[in-house]
Amino acid sequence: MELANSAPVSRILVGMASWTTFICLQWALQCVVCREVTLPSGPLFRVAGFPLTLPCVVSGYEGPRTQDFEWFLHREDAGGRQIGVVSTRDRGFPYAPYQPRVRSGEVRVERDAGDRVRLVVQRLRPEDQGRYECYTPSTDSRYQGNYSASVVVKVIPDTLQISHSRALIGQSLIEGSELQLTCSAAVQSKQHTHLSVTFGVRGAGPGGAGGAGQNLTEVVSFGRDLAVVAGRGGDYARRCGDGEIALEKRRGQGDGDRDLYLMKMAAVAPGDSGAYVCEAAQWILDPEGVWERIALRTMDLGTLTVQPLADTMTVATTPRGEVSLLAESPLSLTCEVGGLGAWSRTALQVQWMRRAGEGAGRVMEVARLSPDGVVTWGDDTSRGGGGAVEKVGEGRYSLRLFSAYPTDAGVYLCVVSVYAGNPSPGPATPPTVTRRSEGVSVRLQTKEVSVSTVAEIPPGPLLKRGSTVSVLCNVSVTTGGPFRVEVQWLMRREVPGGAEGAEPLEVEEGGATRPLAALTHDGLARFYGNGSEVSVERLAAGCYRLRVHAAQPEDQGLYGCLAQVWAQDPGGAWRSTGARAESDRVRVYLYSRATDLILIPLVVGVSSALFVGVFIVATVTCCFMNRLARQRSQK
Repeated sequence: MELANSAPVSRILVGMASWTTFICLQWALQCVVCREVTLPSGPLFRVAGFPLTLPCVVSGYEGPRTQDFEWFLHREDAGGRQIGVVSTRDRGFPYAPYQPRVRSGEVRVERDAGDRVRLVVQRLRPEDQGRYECYTPSTDSRYQGNYSASVVVKVIPDTLQISHSRALIGQSLIEGSELQLTCSAAVQSKQHTHLSVTFGVRGAGPGGAGGAGQNLTEVVSFGRDLAVVAGRGGDYARRCGDGEIALEKRRGQGDGDRDLYLMKMAAVAPGDSGAYVCEAAQWILDPEGVWERIALRTMDLGTLTVQPLADTMTVATTPRGEVSLLAESPLSLTCEVGGLGAWSRTALQVQWMRRAGEGAGRVMEVARLSPDGVVTWGDDTSRGGGGAVEKVGEGRYSLRLFSAYPTDAGVYLCVVSVYAGNPSPGPATPPTVTRRSEGVSVRLQTKEVSVSTVAEIPPGPLLKRGSTVSVLCNVSVTTGGPFRVEVQWLMRREVPGGAEGAEPLEVEEGGATRPLAALTHDGLARFYGNGSEVSVERLAAGCYRLRVHAAQPEDQGLYGCLAQVWAQDPGGAWRSTGARAESDRVRVYLYSRATDLILIPLVVGVSSALFVGVFIVATVTCCFMNRLARQRSQK
């Protein structure tokens, strides 16, 4: 009997379980499409006098995509009494306290999407404290889900303070100068808040005057996380990394004193022109873990104008005009650099150049003072111990030659290169600007030195092809003190019809005159490449000899020598006095050899006999052939 009744009971239990599962599934599906309104978690602390923004989002709704929203305030001081603030569908919705603020736009609803809006209170008041409710009127077929959400807003007093002790008042700086700006800021709050300070500029760029309506470009900031952050615009990140821009925080002395923030620009650039401001912001960490800026104050620090170095820099050399000295006297020149302003991280390079003569001759580097203070000498490498380049004052650099010689005469220039904002430029770093001074002409009066030169061919047999040609150079020098002579032999191919000694033997590139050899003042022989073998030697005091071995016809021409006098300076070095003399020219002509005289008639005779024989044979053969032809025609 019990077994018979158990089967119906089991079927009833299974049916009830299926019905319960169906109801749960239906409830779960309905909850998926339930209306839900969300607001940020609270409580939210905001500062009086600054904006309040509350985002409200509705989801899971039916009906049109554009939903309406109504905002209520439940004040704590009124026992939670509800006050209508603003509505998206009813202009008459606001209660009396909010009607003028809604009409003026101080309190408004900004729509981000059909189902997303923000309540904005432009200037928060203490009486705005309370619980804010966001309500969405139903557009659903069924009333299910939640149609409103609320968040508590606490209004705290405004304690953010900002001031400055150093400002710009229409200040103008030269490119590369140092700039310092200060800003003091503090905040006193019972809540745990952080403070950030930002230095920025409006209207950045050459000649920019800035303006309140222009966007702010951040230069450098002391962030809410107590870290220094470089601005993203321009090249501020690089300059902060290089240490050119720095921000320093100095603690106040007492509890009520404000912290001092000091921004330093080691070298300003034309692009740094503009209106500078200091911004102080108060931040708080909301319950959802997001940092929110709750207060902001901006203070104008003034307008800065940066003048390019190219417009202000000047370079001059003193003394000006012309300097006349006796040989071996000291020479002193000064390079004066102006228009640089006050700078600390700007490198400077000074070069002394010399141009030979008054015209547009080749410019040679005399000496260089590099940005790291190292002095190098240019073309005249022996000057390392005979001169000095140094800084003698602010913007003043001197060149001193302890003993000036005729080779030091010329027009001296000072060339200055400035690397604004770069304390240690590399060899390939281009300078910001380069300027050169006007030239100063340096003339040197040489000591009384006279020199004369005579070239001659020693007597002997006639010169023939293959002979050794000797050309003597006799030099006579009159001077005081030790001296040496440097002799150079020159040769020019003789031009038919030209007059001997009419023109000097000057060496010109691509010309007819070419150097053969030289005997330097220190006794070294120098050869310039000749078709024949050449040698030089000193035979006696004032007598020098050039020999051309196995002379060939191409060695014929006009020969001469050029003598230069060298004197010894007090330091023991030998230097040219500038005294020189050129000899007269001697002609070298090679006569024919005896074998040449026999060979020529022999060649002429053989050629003549051969020509006559060929002529006779040709004539006889021609006559015989003509006679034979006539005999055949008669037959």
